[in-house]
Amino acid sequence: MASIQDRPPPSALALAVAAAIVAGIGGYFLGQASSLGLFGNSKSSRAAKQTQPASSSEGESEGEEAQADIADFSSNREECKLVLVVRSDLGMTKGKIAAQCSHATLACYKTILRKAPSSPFLARWERYGQMKVALQVKSEEELEVLQAQALSLGLVAQIIHDAGRTQIASGSATVLGIGPAPKSIVDSVTGHLKLL
Repeated sequence: MASIQDRPPPSALALAVAAAIVAGIGGYFLGQASSLGLFGNSKSSRAAKQTQPASSSEGESEGEEAQADIADFSSNREECKLVLVVRSDLGMTKGKIAAQCSHATLACYKTILRKAPSSPFLARWERYGQMKVALQVKSEEELEVLQAQALSLGLVAQIIHDAGRTQIASGSATVLGIGPAPKSIVDSVTGHLKLL
């Protein structure tokens, strides 16, 4: 039987693969623990996060100033969804639409975390797949009307304005995010729109 001293040292590739596997597994479990609130979810750290100003990547504006109070939909047990209403008149590429929808999703999520962090409908949306539906409108005016309707019902409704670094003029309203909230309430605002 060969002793440990007689074995050849492991190759650099084998060490790199082992390190990647350990890092991936560790990252997965840390992410799961974080999503369950095991790290830094004390009231003091949550309050500190809520007082920090919102930042948005790529200079996108999240329109937080327009967001009124969020309604308490705790008695509604429906499945929840987030609707992304995209302006089709701007001629955005698929990649640009995806980026703008990502900004809208994050803006809505951050708004709920800031204004209603213990929301039961947010937890339901997270637990059951985070449903998102992309719809279309043909003008900025339609986005603004939909946002006003959503806000009047106590829904989160965030319009994203482009930074103007690529395809769209600076300040252009590109996407409206509505929700997440119970499906029937969101559909009362957007149910008549066509899929993107």
